[in-house]
Parts: sequence; C-alpha cells; structure tokens
Amino acid sequence: MTQRTVIARTLIAMVFVFFLAGWSGPSGAEEANQNRYRAMFGELPADMATQERPMTPERVALGRQLFFETRLSKGQDISCNSCHGLDNHGVDGEPTSRGHKGQRGGRNSPTVMNAGLHVAQFWDGRAADLEEQAKGPILNPIEMAMPSEERVVEVLESIPGYPPLFAAAFPDTSDPVTYENMAIAIGAFERGLVTPSAFDRYLAGDDAALSPAARAGLDKFVSLGCVSCHNGPGFGGGLYRILGQVHPYSTGDVGRFAVTGKEEDRNVFKVPSLRNVTETGPWFHDGSVVELDEAVRLMGWHQLGVGISPNDRAQIIVFLEALAGEPDLDYVSMPSPLQSGPDTPVVNPEG
Repeated sequence: MTQRTVIARTLIAMVFVFFLAGWSGPSGAEEANQNRYRAMFGELPADMATQERPMTPERVALGRQLFFETRLSKGQDISCNSCHGLDNHGVDGEPTSRGHKGQRGGRNSPTVMNAGLHVAQFWDGRAADLEEQAKGPILNPIEMAMPSEERVVEVLESIPGYPPLFAAAFPDTSDPVTYENMAIAIGAFERGLVTPSAFDRYLAGDDAALSPAARAGLDKFVSLGCVSCHNGPGFGGGLYRILGQVHPYSTGDVGRFAVTGKEEDRNVFKVPSLRNVTETGPWFHDGSVVELDEAVRLMGWHQLGVGISPNDRAQIIVFLEALAGEPDLDYVSMPSPLQSGPDTPVVNPEG
C-alpha cells in the first residue's frame, strides 16, 4: 500500500468519524448559532406595516411631509423631527426635549426608529400604536401646544398643498383632511423607519458581519439574562417591567401607574429597544444616565441583581454597537416645505 493511499484512507476515515459525531465544521457551527439567535430574537422586517395599518405610497408621502411640518405646532417652530431627528437616529440627544416656549417635559424622547415593533408607544404605553402616539404631542401644552384638533385641521386646510395630498392618501373619504387621517399618515411613514444592522446581516448568513468581540458580547448578553427583557426583533419594546425589579431604583416617576391606576404598575415602564442604543443617549426614561457603560451597570444590578464587571460591560457594548443601523437615506430625506396660503394662521406671540 502506497503512502498516498494510506493518507487518502486516513482522511476518509476522519471525515466519517466527524460525520458520525455530528461535526459540521466552523461554517456549520456558525449557522447553528445564527439559527439559535434567529429563533430567540426573530428577524427584522422590511417595514412595520400591518393589515390594519397599511403603508400606501400616498400615505407615506403625506406622512413624511407632516413629520417635518413645523406649522403643526402653536409657535410654528417645532415638528415631529425636532424631538425625533431622522438625521440623528431618531432622537434629539437631550435628556428631555424642548417644547413650546422652551418648556421641557419630564421624560426622554425615545427614538422613533423601529418603534412600530413595540407593544405600545410612550414610556408608559399610553398610546396603542404609532398612529395614536402621533396625536399626543401636537396637543400637549408643553410640547407643540396646539389648542385643538380643529385648529390643526384649519391650518392644514389653509396650506394649498395639503388637501390634494390628503385626497390622494385617503381617496375613499369625502372629507380627507382630518386630525385622525393626519395621525394615520404620520404613522404610515414611521412604519418604514427600519434600521437593519450588522447583527441582521449576521442572522442572514453573513458570518463576518459580527466580529469575534461582538459575538463574545452577544454570548455575554444572553448568558447574563439581558435577553429576558430585551428580546424580539426590537431587542426590547415588547414588555413592561418594574424599574428596580431586583434592587430598588429611586425615581419620582410612577410610570405606568399614572395610566392604569393599578398599584402593580407603579414604577413600571416599557422596556426600551436596544437597536441604535449606542447612538441614542442619554438613557433611561428621564435621560439621567449619560454613559452607556453606566446604563449597562445599573441595569445589571437593578434588573438582574448581578454586578457586571467592567470587562463584561465592555464586551456587551461592543455587541450593542452591532445593533446600530441606518434607515434608507432617501426615505428619511426632508421634503421641501409646502407654501403657506394667504389665510394660513400665524404664530400668536402671546400664546
């Protein structure tokens, strides 16, 4: 028997042994990991439209225009984009946002990116969906401060470009310019604010999309139990949890209790999404945490009851960086403002 024959038979035997042992090689092992995490988190959809909340091109076009429309505010100086900057990962980067006449509320403005994946909207879940959420800030006296739905409709009808856009977006409606339709259109646009990331490329089979350090951070994220709250395709947004689940967390905000009146909802908040979390500080419901490392440390202690070491926190943050992504730039580009009509109401300096 020649040496070449011996080598060949040895290689064949090795392959056979590995096969019997279930060995699948590096690429097979990675595929198994991808399948595991796909089952754990699900896949990020191309958009967040539903049967009840469809995204027609006409509604999206109208919603984009309205998202940037400052004339939806009493001072004609604030739009949805003011607090949820589409050129800044859907946030304004401030602890709390500046509203009408410089007023500030008590809660941080969360990113609007991927928000359609959430179980509800606002930190306390008081709005069922994006469309309901869009109605709130416009009439909030601290935020955009418009006095009534009727005044909003009056403004929209006075701007010549809007009635045709509403008619195109709601063709089966005899009176399309309504407050409800405004919110539906904004919601339709926001349902396209999806930010695919390196992690999503990894799930799709790109083994190189996650660095070894990011994979180590992902493993640590899962093994520590972070995934118990930050799960699903949004890595959060699907659950409510007490802030201070294991060790109490001091806050003057009663959270969801203000919505339901139930004692078990005191200090309960919607779990935030971790997509783009490295880009959307400051963090927490009140914007009080300015370092992501500190946010990870606090969550480990107060929610999981564990002290996460500096090295483990650094690994987790490397993974969180792989959850950052950008929406389609054409989709989020600012449209040209529509020209005001001669009868468009102007700002009331005393308002």
